[in-house]
Amino acid sequence: MNEIFHAVFSTEGFVLGTLVPFLFVLTVVVFVHEMGHYLIGRWCGIGVKAFSIGFGPELFGFNDSHGTRWKLSAIPLGGYVKFVGDMNATSSQPSAEDMETLSDAEREVAFHTQPIWKRAATVVAGPLFNFLLTIAVFAVLFSVYGRPVLEPTVAEVRADSPAARAGIKPGDRFVSVDGSKIETFADVQRLVSGRSGDAITFTMLRDGKEVTVTATPELMEQEDALGNKVKVAVIGVANNTELGQPRLITYSPVGAVGAAVEETGHVIQRTGQFLQRFVAGREDKCQLGGPIKIAKMSGQAAKLGFEWLVQLVAFLSVGIGILNLLPIPPLDGGHLLFYGVEAVIRRPVSERMMEMAYRVGLILVLGFMGFVFWNDLFGC
Repeated sequence: MNEIFHAVFSTEGFVLGTLVPFLFVLTVVVFVHEMGHYLIGRWCGIGVKAFSIGFGPELFGFNDSHGTRWKLSAIPLGGYVKFVGDMNATSSQPSAEDMETLSDAEREVAFHTQPIWKRAATVVAGPLFNFLLTIAVFAVLFSVYGRPVLEPTVAEVRADSPAARAGIKPGDRFVSVDGSKIETFADVQRLVSGRSGDAITFTMLRDGKEVTVTATPELMEQEDALGNKVKVAVIGVANNTELGQPRLITYSPVGAVGAAVEETGHVIQRTGQFLQRFVAGREDKCQLGGPIKIAKMSGQAAKLGFEWLVQLVAFLSVGIGILNLLPIPPLDGGHLLFYGVEAVIRRPVSERMMEMAYRVGLILVLGFMGFVFWNDLFGC
């Protein structure tokens, strides 16, 4: 009995070691996303009926002075804000019959009776708040811990690697990668890691002169900071403490925010690049995971320390923000697509067209969810 209790409830067990970190990570990301919708919606004068963390049956909740029901629901895999006039959690366009059931006071604050700019601002606020969360996390981490960096100098070139074939030599210093200026060795890794199979131009400093070479990164299985096996693109160079001259960059609060904005931009760019390459069949399908993989990574991050867990929050928040901006109903990007069409044609998209789009979009979303679940359980 003691062994079972320890396996379940110790920090190495399932509940405290995996479930609690997973719920922390997911709840923070979902709460911030939905809070973006809620705050901007309220600012635009839109009535809110419910704010839910999770789906399904309500576990507990309360009503605030504005009549909004704040609740925690049984299935912790998302959340939603239900505005006045919404007939479901996806804020899809209600039918004329549904709108007739609203009172005059409700129609004034109903989501779907608002001008396009208010609806669009409310919808885009969810992903935007996800990006702001990532900026906030990085800003705090940079302020507290600084950022360790290495000089972008080559200490070793792996035999028969893309770098060796391109003529890169030990002692060379990276100046630019495809025109992007290089300041640290991490810059090189960032610009190379997601571009397997692409010919990349490197400008190197060798004996005081700049030399330009072209190398094509190749996939190599490596172990990430959490101990997972991942495939990343490399050219086959390494650094060391002698040539890398490790140092710690410290930041003022304002400088930390600036660095956090820049780092968040890099994460958004890499995530978007990955999705584009994935759709084109140029990325490993095992790089995509669902709730089970996120739970596993949450447990691994928690074991390394709280700062690792909040870093996972930051990266997951960017992923959620970008996925929600995809132009697929019922995602936020699908709503924005309809508002864009409405702005052009000067009238709402027909109910029939919207219904068809939502059905197709829902199939795509469910298919994607099924794919990542399959990856979690059997595929990888």
